[in-house]
Amino acid sequence: MNVQEPAERTIGNIERVIVGKHAEVRLALVALLCEGHILIEDVPGVGKTMLAKALSRSVGCTFRRIQFTPDLLPSDVTGLSIFNQKTQDFEFRPGPIMAQVVLADEINRATPKTQSALLECMEERQATIDGVSYPMQRPFLVIATQNPIEYEGTFALPEAQLDRFLLRIRLGYPKPMEELVILDEQKRLHPIESVQQVLPLDELRQMQVGVKEIYVDQGVADYIVRLVGATREHADVYLGASPRGSLHLYKAAQALAAVNGRDYVIPDDVKQLAVPVLGHRLIVRSQASLREVDNDAIVREVLSTVPIAEPSEAGTPA
Repeated sequence: MNVQEPAERTIGNIERVIVGKHAEVRLALVALLCEGHILIEDVPGVGKTMLAKALSRSVGCTFRRIQFTPDLLPSDVTGLSIFNQKTQDFEFRPGPIMAQVVLADEINRATPKTQSALLECMEERQATIDGVSYPMQRPFLVIATQNPIEYEGTFALPEAQLDRFLLRIRLGYPKPMEELVILDEQKRLHPIESVQQVLPLDELRQMQVGVKEIYVDQGVADYIVRLVGATREHADVYLGASPRGSLHLYKAAQALAAVNGRDYVIPDDVKQLAVPVLGHRLIVRSQASLREVDNDAIVREVLSTVPIAEPSEAGTPA
């Protein structure tokens, strides 16, 4: 099916709210198309919440926001069973995680116990409460945010949690001209109030199925595996990207190719996605941390040293 036209329609709708961040909005849609989750790491006030709201409104998904705090309990996220005196029976009260698009705001402010309540939801798309498993609605997307500057009173996300996120996005400050546009557009009414659904849910589900059929040449798959393998052998890396990282890079490349109007993946798709997909999965050695070696810089170095794959004998389909 044609993924490019509805994808561009959705991106254009989101950009009515998120100004000057075309690449980041595109990445968010890529994550939605391949059923991945997003970690947005940036300073306050750059539009993280608005991106989540605009995306959910554009595709007509239910949206819930969870403000993570140190006293938040796992049951505040997943829900709990309450005894109903009228029916003399326990009934399940679903938590905010049961929405289709969930914003986990400042996720690193909650305790590890509460953070771990998300693991089953994100990976298996179900929540188990009192021995009963409740499936998530589809599509299901978790958009988590954290502030990279303020660490007081926070709990760093464990590697297992970080690995669940398909990609990490940094929005950054807008350029002066873009900031002027933001000021002008929000003089009377915030543009999020006028954002309407432009992509029916059935069409989105068809796009998610169609993305899985995008052709990936064996040479490109081999390139992905060699890139991820190189992160494990890098001198400054204590723990490289996992096989889940390879799988996420593969799926994201398929989605990006579809958004760009192709039914096959090229190595440039992989190169474009390597930093947002792999960067947050690396654990840098303590000696390298003292030298302020950046995860993303390591991935860029790996990209410059690992040669691009040649197409296999089957070649790229027309």
